[in-house]
Amino acid sequence: MGNPNDVEKTIVVRWQDIEDEELRPGVRRRAIGNDNVLLVMNECQPGMQLRPHSHDFDQLALILGGEGVFHVGGVPHTVSAGWAMLIPAGVEHYFEPTGEGAAFNLDVFAPPRDDYRYLLDWMRQPSDAT
Repeated sequence: MGNPNDVEKTIVVRWQDIEDEELRPGVRRRAIGNDNVLLVMNECQPGMQLRPHSHDFDQLALILGGEGVFHVGGVPHTVSAGWAMLIPAGVEHYFEPTGEGAAFNLDVFAPPRDDYRYLLDWMRQPSDAT
C-alpha cells in the first residue's frame, strides 16, 4: 500500500504540454514516469525510417490512434487504435505506420529503460503547473 503522505509527488499534466523530442524524421516522443515505470508516447508518421531492434526487457505497446503494422519476430500484425501487444525481451520488432496520418503508440517499460530516463528531465524542473 502506498504512503498517503506521497500525495505531493502526484503529477497531473496533459500529454501535449510535455515537451517532446524528434527521435528521427517522422518520429516524435514524450514521456512521463518515475523510478518504477515509464510511459513513452510515440508519434509516428507514414514514410518514417524503420528501425528493427530488440532489447533485453519486455515491452508493452498500446496503439492509441492511427494505423500501422507492428512487426514482431518477423510476423506482421496489422493494428489500429485499441490494439495492445506484449513484446518479449530479445524479440526483434518495429512499428510501420500505414495510414494517411500519424499513428500514436504508448510504450510501457517497468522498470524504466535506462537509456530513456533523460526523457523525464522535465519532471525534475520547477514548474507552474497545477
